[in-house]
Amino acid sequence: MASTTLHLRLSDNQSPVLHRHITATSLTWSRSFAPHRYLPHSSPKGGVGRSVITCTAGTPPVAAAANLGPGTPVRATSIMVIGATGTLGRQVVRRALDEGYDVRCLVRPRPAPADFLRDWGATVVNGDLSKPETIPATLVGVHTIIDCATGRPEEPIKTVDWEGKVALIQCAKAMAIQKYVFFSIHNCDKHPEVPLMEIKYCTEKYLQESGINHVVIRLCGFMQGLIGQYAVPILEEKSVWGTDAPTRIAYMDTQDIARLTFIAMRSEKVNGKLLTFAGPRAWTTQEVITLCERLAGQDANVTTVPVSVLKFTRQLTRCFEWTNDVADRLAFSEILTSDTVFSVPMNETYELLGVDQKDILTLEKYLQDYFSNILKKLKDLKAQSKQSDFYI
Repeated sequence: MASTTLHLRLSDNQSPVLHRHITATSLTWSRSFAPHRYLPHSSPKGGVGRSVITCTAGTPPVAAAANLGPGTPVRATSIMVIGATGTLGRQVVRRALDEGYDVRCLVRPRPAPADFLRDWGATVVNGDLSKPETIPATLVGVHTIIDCATGRPEEPIKTVDWEGKVALIQCAKAMAIQKYVFFSIHNCDKHPEVPLMEIKYCTEKYLQESGINHVVIRLCGFMQGLIGQYAVPILEEKSVWGTDAPTRIAYMDTQDIARLTFIAMRSEKVNGKLLTFAGPRAWTTQEVITLCERLAGQDANVTTVPVSVLKFTRQLTRCFEWTNDVADRLAFSEILTSDTVFSVPMNETYELLGVDQKDILTLEKYLQDYFSNILKKLKDLKAQSKQSDFYI
């Protein structure tokens, strides 16, 4: 069975040696500590060893930058957003620019460039987490990394979400990045059978062991994702796909997530902590559909997919190597269709961040604003159409 191994050696007081073993079916951690205060690394002149970071996770090694002494100070307002074109990433960019940060966005080379990021005032640099050699140059002059990235649906989960993130964390360590904000998934530590959640949890641990000043933020769900999944199909009288499971998710507006993220990033009390952001209320799929029906003023054409069908499909796709990635993503779907609640009490988090719960947008208000705006536009278009018909 094919496997790869990741190694991280850091010369600090405990010098953790991390071994991360990846096989085709499982991810496991093993950890040991060097008996001495640091792991020596011989140098031509016999000096004390410096940090050595190597990566053999199916990607070329990333060379560690030698610490040659103080250099040009990096401004605390200089940040790098990874995954800036995504649902959450673009809101993080907008918030950062609004608050006066100097924003740099790592974007893969693409036929259609991310011009909207430049139009907003951000600097776009080309890089690819699946190609570690492209990462170091993009981090020069960066103080903080905000990592919103995840792999595309068409690519293997491990390519970006594990191997790419390991390379990024290694580069951040080698280049003395001052803070790393990582977005993860709520309850990822409780579902090792789901590859994406297991990788997120292992990345949390890898970041923690790296010694980088960091904040981990686990998320439950985005309100924005409900627009394409439910709101638009209902308005267009198309099928809405749902399940018969009682899963409840506390969806949160990505603008609120971005706002709370920067409060957490600036707070010394949050350094090294694990936070979970959840919306004011947890919703089932049926409750979301009912709310959309009421606000749209029309019934939804709901197609219910039994959980048993998802489980069988996952088992079937596991039989073929070329469908393993599909099976991995269906594993996550199984969790979303189980008797699970993706939510946490937020009172302590609000108190820690100095945030008033009343300032957090509710799902009812978010969808009400969406439907009010879209229905008004549709009404205006219909009126314009009638006026045009009159003159024909």
